[in-house]
Amino acid sequence: MTWPLYFLVALIPLIVGAVYYNPKVLGTAWQREAGVTDEQLQNGNMLKIFGLAYVFSIFVAIVLSMLVIHQTALSGLFGMMPEFGQEGSELMNDLNALDEKYDLYSRHRHFGHGALHGGLVAIFFAGTLIAINALFERRSWKYILIHLGYWFIAMTLMGGILCQFLIL
Repeated sequence: MTWPLYFLVALIPLIVGAVYYNPKVLGTAWQREAGVTDEQLQNGNMLKIFGLAYVFSIFVAIVLSMLVIHQTALSGLFGMMPEFGQEGSELMNDLNALDEKYDLYSRHRHFGHGALHGGLVAIFFAGTLIAINALFERRSWKYILIHLGYWFIAMTLMGGILCQFLIL
């Protein structure tokens, strides 16, 4: 894994959030829908909030990489076999032959593919989790869509960058 890339990609939700939740973009609408005042926002422990948000974003980046890069399935399928990763082994020779014939190791390893899957994960996974919690909290659909839009942008960018640049 390329840990520095995970640490870099984990900044994306913070950067997107700084723009997206700015009062001139959707910050005012979010505050209204969430019932959060300016005073409440100013009284929070910002080091704790942003520090934990960054740590959690690292976790999101790690999991997202497994969903947007299909080649990670190879380690899931073959990783426990002693031959996996040993150059010249029968397994690796077979995998290398598949790579030569079907471009196994690099197929779909580009920004657009990762962005597509990042966006789909945002809609169908993060979006459903946001919606479930919001329904029980009696929040509006506008609240749900504001948060979904944020995660869609963040995870689309994260997925694209991970798919394009992560070295397995």
